[in-house]
Amino acid sequence: MGGLITSSIARKVTMALSGLFLVLFLLQHFSINFTSVFSPDLFNEISHFMGTNPVVQFILQPILIFAVIFHFIMGFILELRNNKARVNKYVKYNGNANASWMSRNMIISGLVVLAFLGLHFYDFWFPEIVHKYVETHDPSPERYYDDLVNKFESPVRTGLYALSFIFLALHLWHGFASSFQTVGFNNKYSVAAVKFAKAFAVVIPLGFVAIALVHFFNN
Repeated sequence: MGGLITSSIARKVTMALSGLFLVLFLLQHFSINFTSVFSPDLFNEISHFMGTNPVVQFILQPILIFAVIFHFIMGFILELRNNKARVNKYVKYNGNANASWMSRNMIISGLVVLAFLGLHFYDFWFPEIVHKYVETHDPSPERYYDDLVNKFESPVRTGLYALSFIFLALHLWHGFASSFQTVGFNNKYSVAAVKFAKAFAVVIPLGFVAIALVHFFNN
């Protein structure tokens, strides 16, 4: 772990790899949530499988939580190191003269996403843990859809979710695309990979926003 903190290249590579892993989870999470728009039964079936499968619960879920914590800790370390190494900190940032707004403010968008994850855990993960392991209820395969749509009855909560995913889009716009370069993906497919990353950064977060709005207006 000490090598990760002291080596600039190691920090950037591990940051990129953890980000790519989280992108895969984001796509999987979106795919499941999207089913709630057109098939509550399918959403319940998939959610029940994910919520009761021991491989998902006791292997993949801890790996995911570790990846989230690791990604944000490394992000803070990189930000602190970059600020310390920046020679001309006193020079006022002038638009895109040196870098895009997204690349210069990854820590801001990251903090908003982190706050959203806290809300998301409060809304869904903690109640699920209490339901299954504290109150020891039998897992009901029909309850997941109702739990989801009930969260979007409030316009305030729906607005917070939408705003958080807009910041996630900003975070992904720079982070996802730059991760390919960081891990050494530099060949004839690089341009296509960056274009895909930019499209992903827009489509998936806006898809989450659309899902939240559909359930809000249906309520």
